Amino acid sequence: MSFINSIFHILQFNNKNWKAVVLCVFTATIFWCFNALNKRYTTTISFPLTFEYDREHFIPVMPLPQSVRINVTGIGWNLFRRGSGVKVPPLVIPLEKPSEVKKIVGSTLPGLFANQLGGFEINFIITDTLHLSVEPKGQRLLKLAPDIAEIIFRKGYALISPVSVLPDTVRLVGPLKLVNSFTDPLYIKVPQRNIDEDYNETVELKFLNDELIDRNPQTVNIRFKVDRLVDVQDSIHLTLEHAPKSAAQFFGRKKLRCRFAIPESLMDNYNRDSVTAVVDLKNFKRGTIKILPRFDGLPAYSHVTKVDSVVVRF
Repeated sequence: MSFINSIFHILQFNNKNWKAVVLCVFTATIFWCFNALNKRYTTTISFPLTFEYDREHFIPVMPLPQSVRINVTGIGWNLFRRGSGVKVPPLVIPLEKPSEVKKIVGSTLPGLFANQLGGFEINFIITDTLHLSVEPKGQRLLKLAPDIAEIIFRKGYALISPVSVLPDTVRLVGPLKLVNSFTDPLYIKVPQRNIDEDYNETVELKFLNDELIDRNPQTVNIRFKVDRLVDVQDSIHLTLEHAPKSAAQFFGRKKLRCRFAIPESLMDNYNRDSVTAVVDLKNFKRGTIKILPRFDGLPAYSHVTKVDSVVVRF
C-alpha cells in the first residue's frame, strides 16, 4: 500500500509543474514536426488540372478532367502543402487543337509536368487516361414556332385564335454539332396542362443538353385564346365534287347526319344552310368508294366530332 502511495506522490504536480510539462511537450512536438517535414517522402497526391485552349471558339461537350493522381517524391513541407490544397496552382495542359484531342494517356504527362512541379520528382502517373470532348463553338438564329399539337386543353375546350410567340427568334450558342441539330423553326411546347382559359404566360426555353447551350432570349411570351366548345348535331347538305355523270350515291341520300364542336363565342356564325358536306372524287377510279366528306362553311376553329362515311359508286 505504501508503494502505491509513493507512486501517486511522484505523479503529483503543482500548477507550475504542469505548465512546464505542457511547454516541454509542445516544444518537442514542434521540433519533431520540423525535423520530419524536412525529410524526403514518397506518396501519391491528387493534383488539380486546367486546360489552355481557345475558349472563344471551342467549348467542352463533357466536363474536362479536374485532377490527376501522381506518385511523387519530395520534401515533407512541399508534400504537406500540396496535400492540404492550400494555395496550390493547378497543372496546365495546353491544347493547340482541342477538337482533335479525344484522350491523353497518363504515361505522356511526366514530361509535360516536370517543369511545373518544382521540388517534386515524378515517379509515375497513377491516372491511366484523361478523356476529353471539346468541339468547335457555333451559333444559329432560329425561328420560334408554337407546338400547337402538344397543347393540352381541358375536356370541352379548344384553341380559338392564332398562337403568338414573342420574341419569335432565338440565338443559340454552343457545340457546333449540337447547335446544328436543332430544327428551324424551333417548336416551343406549352408546359401547362388542362388549359380552359385565355393563355398569356412566360415560358422558359429548355433543351436537351441544356447546360451546353447559351440562348438569347432565355424566355418567351406565349399567347392564345381559349373557348368552351358547344356540341351541335345537325343534318348537312351533301354534294359531290369532280364526279362523273355516271356517279351515284349508293343509298341515294342528299343529307348527312353530323356532330360538330363549335366555339361558344362563334355560335352566332353557325348557319346550317351555309355548311356543306363535300365528297371529292377527283383522284378516284371507277368502282365503289367509301369516303369521309370535307365540310365547308363551318365557323373558324370548329371541327367534326362524328360523321358517317359516304359510299359512292361509278
